[in-house]
Amino acid sequence: MAARLIRASQRLWGRPCALRPLRFARYSHSGGEERLETSSAKKLTDIGIRRIFSTEHDIFRESVRKFFQEEVIPHHTEWEKAGEVSRELWEKAGKQGLLGVNIAERHGGIGGDLYSAAIVWEEQGYSNCTGPGFSLHSDIVMPYITNYGSEEQIKHFIPQMTSGKCIGAIAITESGSGSDLQGVKTNAKKDGSDWILSGSKAFITNGWLSDVVIVVAVTNREARSPAHGISFFLVENGMKGFIKGRKLHKMGLKAQDTAELFFEDVRLPASALLGEENKGFYYLMQELPQERLLISELAISSSEFMFEETRNYVKQRKAFGKTVAHIQTVQHKLAELKTQICVTRAFIDSCLQLHERKRLDSATACMAKYWASELQNTVAYDCVQLHGGWGYMWEYPIANNVRDPIALHLFQHLPFCSNRYVVVSHCGFNLPFPNV
Repeated sequence: MAARLIRASQRLWGRPCALRPLRFARYSHSGGEERLETSSAKKLTDIGIRRIFSTEHDIFRESVRKFFQEEVIPHHTEWEKAGEVSRELWEKAGKQGLLGVNIAERHGGIGGDLYSAAIVWEEQGYSNCTGPGFSLHSDIVMPYITNYGSEEQIKHFIPQMTSGKCIGAIAITESGSGSDLQGVKTNAKKDGSDWILSGSKAFITNGWLSDVVIVVAVTNREARSPAHGISFFLVENGMKGFIKGRKLHKMGLKAQDTAELFFEDVRLPASALLGEENKGFYYLMQELPQERLLISELAISSSEFMFEETRNYVKQRKAFGKTVAHIQTVQHKLAELKTQICVTRAFIDSCLQLHERKRLDSATACMAKYWASELQNTVAYDCVQLHGGWGYMWEYPIANNVRDPIALHLFQHLPFCSNRYVVVSHCGFNLPFPNV
């Protein structure tokens, strides 16, 4: 990792730190220092466990955890009421090196490995704060630009996105077609060397605060299938005809700014085309494994947080003359939940290792996303039951975790991400995926 992360940690902790680059290993640490796995650790959220991480990763995790504890948790309730986090938070995250972590330094990113990016995902889950859309910005939007953008586009956007001064979003979903790319109506037509973009998008995370949006649009209605005629465009805030609609009032993820976006004959220069014309669907398919892995990480991290909250609660709560933790049926349920969480964590960590080596295939990523997100809902339900009546009271963190796991499935708008549907499609059944 670059020395800039060390400096960020130094600012955060307020103590001197050696200015040597953090060398985050890009391999399993199973042959190195001895580390406990989650099943053996005192807490599932402990720092210094899991063999995929190194001591340098632990230093980074400490700084990330402190950031969420000091800069996010105290303000999250306020942001839930507002339906958005503050822009100031984004710039603070940029200064602390929490954005664009896995983006190469040569592109203007931090230059850390995938495990470092995963630490940011996990610590947001452990904070129980769904508000900041950091992961979508850093690990979905930014990779599209660095992987398929021109040198000019990369230089223009990536450094600003890493600093938190330019917030990114991706606009795929439409109110009439959901995640069905075959039904996309937003289109872009050539007008000389320019493009004229028309249409609308719905349920766009970071949409209200966004400074740049990757918009999926049809550019060739005559293609042999709709998927073969889709392109990506970079649309910047303030462009004439680009209108942000209302912030949507969701059942969960309330601090995430989710908005409708409208494009009324937006004139885009040729330089706004991201990648090649009509190659958008191919790009989506290439990036989906990381997007699914990200969702699975958020889900398992949330499950670990819920388990620890519940274990702490039952150790304190008394009923029938003893703490709830001494009731055998409660012990059995906790043992069952911990087993399911630890088994899932081992699988997700394996997926992280595969993806760090560029070996995570679509089928495995689908399995991870399906299993972890389903488990998250199960853990949320069981943990609120173990809280008894207090589990339904808003002052207890577990109440949020009953609401937000369901709302997390808003991420299903990612193309072909429906959990069971995608897993089944990779088991040899003939489902109607576009032939590409």
